[in-house]
Amino acid sequence: MPFEPFEDEATAQGYRFIVGCDEAGRGPLAGPVVGAACYIPKHVRIHGIADSKQLTPEKRASVYKRLRAHKDVAVGVSVVSVAEIDEINILQASLKAMWNAVCEIGTQVDLALIDGNKSFRCSIATKTVVGGDDRVRSIAAASIIAKVTRDEIMVKMAKHYPGYGFEKHKGYATPEHLEALKRLGPTDQHRKSFAPVKEYLLEPLKGIVMKWN
Repeated sequence: MPFEPFEDEATAQGYRFIVGCDEAGRGPLAGPVVGAACYIPKHVRIHGIADSKQLTPEKRASVYKRLRAHKDVAVGVSVVSVAEIDEINILQASLKAMWNAVCEIGTQVDLALIDGNKSFRCSIATKTVVGGDDRVRSIAAASIIAKVTRDEIMVKMAKHYPGYGFEKHKGYATPEHLEALKRLGPTDQHRKSFAPVKEYLLEPLKGIVMKWN
């Protein structure tokens, strides 16, 4: 299905440097959230751009490389840590990651198209687009960049935290991950504010309370 002409409509309204924004990692129990922003000039054609969830890892990696390599495409990426997710909550962390990614591209950006229905507070114009990663070319590109970046982080993380399977499930609450949590306990890369992790953190305390009672 072809993308909708959000960028063309914005250009007709006078905007000149329009980026799409998306995040990866809002739902997992472990690992950071990654925000990405992407600017693609109208004349640039990069084959294979689509919502990252619709692509295989191999196709995502291929499109990611082409986006990164094109001299006229601008990309910004930002990583917000687990500690900050627990401190400010996952919604605010996701919005912060996307805004930081926009800032990484530079001050020439005058409009950000944001996937979803929540906007970050910033000094430029913004427009939210529900289902934007499937409807807007620049948001779809940002979704690929964020997803590939985060997956690479989780694969590296798996080497430091063996036994959890981060390289497979990327921190999501799969049966394998929940079993590892039960067996090994949470790491410092698990989101302590997320209910399943919080329950495992409280288990030792419950045991002590029961013992002293």
